[in-house]
Amino acid sequence: MDAKLTELQTFLNDSVLGAESAVYELLASLLAGGHVLIEGPPGVGKTTLAKSLATAVKGNFRRVQFTPDLLPADLVGYSIYRQDKEAFEFVEGPVFTNLLLADEINRTSPRIQSALLECMNEGQVSVDGVTRDLPDVFQVVATRNNRHSAGTFPLPAPQLDRFLLSVEMNLPNRETRSDILQQHAADPARLQPTVSDHSEGIVNLSQIKEWQDEVRGIPVAPGISHYIIRLCDAVRSHPEINTAISNRGSIAIMRLSQAIAKMEDHEAVFPDDVKRAFVPCVFHRLLRGEGEFGQEESNRRASALRMALQELRDSVPVE
Repeated sequence: MDAKLTELQTFLNDSVLGAESAVYELLASLLAGGHVLIEGPPGVGKTTLAKSLATAVKGNFRRVQFTPDLLPADLVGYSIYRQDKEAFEFVEGPVFTNLLLADEINRTSPRIQSALLECMNEGQVSVDGVTRDLPDVFQVVATRNNRHSAGTFPLPAPQLDRFLLSVEMNLPNRETRSDILQQHAADPARLQPTVSDHSEGIVNLSQIKEWQDEVRGIPVAPGISHYIIRLCDAVRSHPEINTAISNRGSIAIMRLSQAIAKMEDHEAVFPDDVKRAFVPCVFHRLLRGEGEFGQEESNRRASALRMALQELRDSVPVE
């Protein structure tokens, strides 16, 4: 793995102890140029992980706390008339950044969530008939509390489909939780590590763009493409899953597989890269009925779906 990428991964692992898998998937999504949805109960480090990534990247970072009174203009921006100039002036919203933290994204209405669709899919914003491009390096990291549904709104299927992958974060083991207490006891003022030897971060935007270009150039053999499609078709024909993987979803599996191949120093995408990408890429696209069931039933359905996807992943032959 690239030395800078290794340094970035180490920093994030030190920022949120016990979140190695989440860190790996977050970095893979960054390399793939995709957006990520971090899910889990309160207090496991979802927001801290996103803020740590922002600390390590030499770019612009904006955070939006999603609340029921949020408006689309609060995200994408708005035009205001300047009397001194006798003209309208556009005020950029927080989406005009490199890393946008959409904190607790499900605490605002689907109408507001949908304001992110264009910028997440096309890297641009259209306001008052004018289309404005977002930066080349642009990533939305959204967090969602999936344990308590009071005061939340379901994420629309088109919104979920814009996320490259979902990252599941849970409480770490007892030893790691004890280490977290010791970490805070040693320095009560420190809520998360700082980039001690890098006052302006660890990696710059040009380095990230270079990684993203390299990832898109990693070869994907026809056999690997057929394997990805067979996995998607197996989802469609599964008796316990009543939804299918869209073309965007299959492309997401391929892109994340390429990013994983980059992190594993593979010269091309291997079947194991696809296997590792499969569940994080499709789980959030298939989980339906949020808000229609009690919390216990919702958790049961999510666990059953994750298990079904893992079994399906292991049963479809590579050929």
